[in-house]
Amino acid sequence: MNETPALPPRLTGLPPVIDERTRLVVLGSFPGVASLVAQQYYGHPRNHFWPILSALWAVDMVALPYAARLEALLAHRVGLWDVYASCRRSGSLDSAIREAGLNPLHLLRERAPQLLAIAHNGGESACAMPQTLQLGVAVARLPSTSPANASWRFERKCDAWRAFFSEHGVA
Repeated sequence: MNETPALPPRLTGLPPVIDERTRLVVLGSFPGVASLVAQQYYGHPRNHFWPILSALWAVDMVALPYAARLEALLAHRVGLWDVYASCRRSGSLDSAIREAGLNPLHLLRERAPQLLAIAHNGGESACAMPQTLQLGVAVARLPSTSPANASWRFERKCDAWRAFFSEHGVA
């Protein structure tokens, strides 16, 4: 008897971290397991997101409690969200995402009236560039901060992120 393998459960992402001051939004794909468990963006200890921001802003974002990280992020006029609102996935790899449902990205301009730019964090997020380009702001694919992106060393990732953030006045 052949049994159909069970689908992984449908997972729900995190709410946006955006306010009226936001000038640049970083869009990830979907939170990994560690982030979902912690209910924190970039919750995996080896993800380079918070260390990159620490290097850009000369603030130890990693040492801050999560709520203070978000306050500092918003104070620097940077927001966070993900391309996908929900999906099915076993593990944390983007390549395992199935049945993804998009977040309402068209609402970014309403949520962030000062929005100037969108930074897609990696390739899976960049799949939504057709939607984000319609918002009439600068859009770029930045190297993924994921520990799975081992082909880029930390300094090289930092340089790419710094250039885009500087161009839009949030570095």
